[in-house]
Amino acid sequence: MNMHEKVCFITGASSGIGRATALLFAENGAKVVALGRNEKELNSLRDEAQSFKGTLKPELADVLEATQIEKAVSNTIETFGQIDVLVNAAGIILNGSIETTTLDDWDKMMNINLRAVFNVSQKCLPHLEKTRGNIVNVSSVAGTRSFPNVLAYCVSKAAVDQLTRCSALELAEKGIRVNAVNPGVVVTSLHKRGGMADEDYQNFLENSKKTHPIGRVGEPREVAELIYYLASEKASWITGATYEIDGGRAQTCAR
Repeated sequence: MNMHEKVCFITGASSGIGRATALLFAENGAKVVALGRNEKELNSLRDEAQSFKGTLKPELADVLEATQIEKAVSNTIETFGQIDVLVNAAGIILNGSIETTTLDDWDKMMNINLRAVFNVSQKCLPHLEKTRGNIVNVSSVAGTRSFPNVLAYCVSKAAVDQLTRCSALELAEKGIRVNAVNPGVVVTSLHKRGGMADEDYQNFLENSKKTHPIGRVGEPREVAELIYYLASEKASWITGATYEIDGGRAQTCAR
């Protein structure tokens, strides 16, 4: 599954699953454009990848800003001449029920988790068509199962799954594959950035050992490995799939 000379455009690369994915692709010879909002973390990512077979180019941009995305895509083509793989890994989570979710929080999650995936994909499509490339979206177990007090997050991820299936159907004749991964609880900064206190987060991780049948939470690298597989030629006959990678979490019922 060598990614030598493949050009991979990865959003949300300054932390979590996006970061792990950028490193994995660079390790295996890819030319990675790592897009994120945290310049310090992006520079740290670049430094960590210096000894790898591939190259990693940080791209400071906000997925909500259309002009910044257009510039990032243009910079990628100017530097590397093509895009072979797009990984949409940027995302946020905020708490709230149908009664307590504010309209601002709803819009924020829909814009980052869904609208940005649509926009970045659309901007990359002309280049993916030329390389008969593929897209991997980072969704969630919350896209396939319902959980309380994260209403907008669940809805946004369910929409990402449907976006994945619909776009896969529409783009198949162009040779572009589109798939998604649906992780369970993974140790990242996602929940803390969403407002969860350190102690609450540690309790959440401990409790998640019980809610995930395999008995533990996941690591970003584990999800990155599945993303890498789906983006590789080994998965050349897979499109429109949403893959659970959740320690069995999606198989459980409330108890």
